[in-house]
Amino acid sequence: MTGELRVPFGGDQPLIIRGAVSFLLIAKAFEPFPLLIETDTDEIVQGVYPGDLIIVSAPEGGELLPALYLLEMVRTYHLPVIALPKTHPAGKRLSYVVSAAEKIEMRCDIRRGTHPEQHLLCSADEFTGMILSAEENDLVIRSPRPGITVSRLHWDPSYTEKSAGVISDPD
Repeated sequence: MTGELRVPFGGDQPLIIRGAVSFLLIAKAFEPFPLLIETDTDEIVQGVYPGDLIIVSAPEGGELLPALYLLEMVRTYHLPVIALPKTHPAGKRLSYVVSAAEKIEMRCDIRRGTHPEQHLLCSADEFTGMILSAEENDLVIRSPRPGITVSRLHWDPSYTEKSAGVISDPD
């Protein structure tokens, strides 16, 4: 499919794009932060700005909750991301990968977790070629693929340090 598809964000709530076997979880950054990208030889610092996208890709599908946790680890807690060497065996075992940038292109021809370049993200073939960006309050999907569905998640990361509290002190 050519052209573009626009989907409004619902405040800070993530959107999910589903294909037949995989999904993409998308949210906007709500504050500026330095994203640290660790490689085997370097540490790269990239600025993330309000409105930039943070996308978690699950190329083989899987559970939604781990993808939501990964999204929040980057978006809320600003944890560094790791880019493995292209020959590292762990790349085959990564179920979820993440990128943060103003515009992100989905690609099925790259190895999972090996690209420090945040404008590329490993995805299933059913999403390859789609380019995602945010314009004002819309997610813009350029070259959307046939058969995708887009919906809004009602996500409340309820287990926070404030809500965890202390039930009782151990004796």
